[in-house]
Amino acid sequence: MNWRDVAKLISITYTTNDMGNVIPVPTKKEIFANRKSIRMNEFYQAAAHGLQPELMLEVRTHDYSGEDELEFDEKDYDIIRSYDKNGEITELICKRKAGE
Repeated sequence: MNWRDVAKLISITYTTNDMGNVIPVPTKKEIFANRKSIRMNEFYQAAAHGLQPELMLEVRTHDYSGEDELEFDEKDYDIIRSYDKNGEITELICKRKAGE
């Protein structure tokens, strides 16, 4: 595997400001990944549930900690499904964030 692509996994924590408002704080973690094509059956299964997968990345399993969002090629994505292939590699199926 080449691990030639770079993605940023985004985790969200929450803090409270001086006025008592809850503020989301994104934290980005840069990782190496491999961009893959979305399989036809994956695409149609997601479409049946109203989702439009646009991106599949393979990442090292130890890099992925259940994040729900990522940034790739300066675009933001929601992770709609993760799949641990063999304990070492995890596939992330992503759709473009609304408004992007």
